[in-house]
Amino acid sequence: MQASRTPPARRRQHSHDVLRRSPVACERCRRRKQKCLGSPPYPCAACNDAGHACVYSESEKRISVPESYLLRLQSQARSAGTRVHDGMPSPAETAATEVEWAFPGTDNWVLCQPGQYHYMGNSSSTYIANRLNPTTETLAWHNYPHYEDTSWLRRPPLMPEMPQLPPFDFAKRLYQAQHAYIGTIFSFLDEHSFHQRLKHVYASPPDPANRDDCLVYCQILLVFAFGQMYSVNQWTGNEGPPGFHYFKYALQFLPDAREDGSILFTEVLSYVAYYMQTINRRDSAYLYIGLALRMAISLGLHQEVLDQDMDVHERERRRRLWWSTYSLERLLCVTSGHPISISDDDVDVLLPSAVDGEDPRRAAVLRNYTLLSRILGRIGQDIYRKRRQSGTSLSASILNIMKSLSEWFAQLPAEVRLDPVADPEKPISREIVSTYLHYYHCINMTARPLLLYAVQRQMAANAANNAGNGQTARWEDGLSPDVVSIIDNAIAAARSSTSILNAAAKYNQVATYGFIDGEQAFSAALLLVMVNIAFPYREMNASAMDTALQVLQSMAEKGNKYIRACHALLNKISASKKPVVVPKRDESVQAPGGSTSQEQQQDEQQQQQQQMPFNLDAGDDVSGWADVIDSIGIDMDRQWIGMALMREEGLGEGTESGTM
Repeated sequence: MQASRTPPARRRQHSHDVLRRSPVACERCRRRKQKCLGSPPYPCAACNDAGHACVYSESEKRISVPESYLLRLQSQARSAGTRVHDGMPSPAETAATEVEWAFPGTDNWVLCQPGQYHYMGNSSSTYIANRLNPTTETLAWHNYPHYEDTSWLRRPPLMPEMPQLPPFDFAKRLYQAQHAYIGTIFSFLDEHSFHQRLKHVYASPPDPANRDDCLVYCQILLVFAFGQMYSVNQWTGNEGPPGFHYFKYALQFLPDAREDGSILFTEVLSYVAYYMQTINRRDSAYLYIGLALRMAISLGLHQEVLDQDMDVHERERRRRLWWSTYSLERLLCVTSGHPISISDDDVDVLLPSAVDGEDPRRAAVLRNYTLLSRILGRIGQDIYRKRRQSGTSLSASILNIMKSLSEWFAQLPAEVRLDPVADPEKPISREIVSTYLHYYHCINMTARPLLLYAVQRQMAANAANNAGNGQTARWEDGLSPDVVSIIDNAIAAARSSTSILNAAAKYNQVATYGFIDGEQAFSAALLLVMVNIAFPYREMNASAMDTALQVLQSMAEKGNKYIRACHALLNKISASKKPVVVPKRDESVQAPGGSTSQEQQQDEQQQQQQQMPFNLDAGDDVSGWADVIDSIGIDMDRQWIGMALMREEGLGEGTESGTM
């Protein structure tokens, strides 16, 4: 075996090593930020030439530790004196050593048929529900399409077919039906344009060679599809959800993405994205809303038009279409856990405003719904985005977002507010329902990481209590006042969402296939289930959870397969945990002033729907926020709740026997 030899090139390189940087720079070179060519303890060439003393100082070895670890040490040092007197560890500390929170799994990835992985981001309610799941089943929207025949997804024929159109007057009613749910919070089609295009569709057959003609027919058929979906609002046969046949025909008229962009094209793509989401094809919806948003950007809708000759109505149409596409994109991305496509720093266009001859309420709803969508985008970026977080940055993000939500509510105009003295027997206007549900959902999404952390701590304390280590601890113990305030507001927001949904359901105003209603109902129910399985029992929260599950059950019974799976999972989770014993502090005692607990609950619910005060102090100790990151992580790659549930007494037996 021949001995290895150094290649000639390597030997030649050694002759230049005398100029390499010194492993330890002298103090003068370090101050001057220049390369040090010395070799300790001999002086470097720079100091020698300048006649300066060359001093090498041996620097202390540095190590990197997470900020949360440093903050925890500081917090422990401050509280060491108080804990010495106790002599006993807290129940949460004891249980934390006994409960294994780590749970092996695929985390964000869901395996669907046939062997295809799908990604669910951390802000997705489905992602959180899978962590609560006490069984091995996976809740994935891809497994529950509302129509399983995929032949309509294939390339359409060269000559598009026209379905049997409804009577002209009935077509107008279909427009009004979809407008009540979509047109009040998005502006993809105004009434004047609809009537013009409707007359064109009924007057002459489509010209397949004319792109704009195809777009008009496509848009009108999409309006019919939405109108029938919302007016019938339940499954009626084997041909898909109501109005689905109109949607299939509409796709035949949809031009390819390689066609030139236009405002009409952007409107149609946004409609298609929305419908794809309603039939639970979220990946397709994500792709289409991406096309719509990029087409809007290419048309410059995200910037104010410099042309002073442009008509006021046309200028406002551009603004409303931009913010509608923007708002829908934010909703689709954050609820599915995907990154948003454009930063607010790149947008420079005015918010929707009223034009002459228009009801100002219309623009007010659009503007305030859009402002909430902007906050929702910040929630996805600042809280759930996959990046290195610290306790300081997380606390600042959450506190700033909660402050923005409070400011949003404070400036909400009277025409968009819930009327506190309105007749409870009369239905709430649908645009008010949509706006308030959006608001409460933003609170839910902001507080969710803190709630998960509090649930983890409380379940650990409950496990310690079951082991005989003492009385059940209050979940607020050990949490800073701002964290407690945020969690309390999130729980109250979930109760208010449930109350509004329940009131709307009495008048058939909850969209069975409307993805926004379904997502917000599921999110509120999920939060209330988490609270009821971990926190001490409160009648107010338990009643709200039951109502939330009833709303989901109603949507499931009307044909929404995905909500049916969500409802079944939440029932399993809520049944897997017995209510914690009511502590002394509860609403069971008579409230000050002699009011009963039921009256107090009604007053609190009414106050919650009128105002959401956030009394937060940004100067609180951030060590608890660092614990949030350490315990659950914003990427939540540990199924700690699932493991805790599996360890509960009797749950494992039920799961193994298949009784769950």
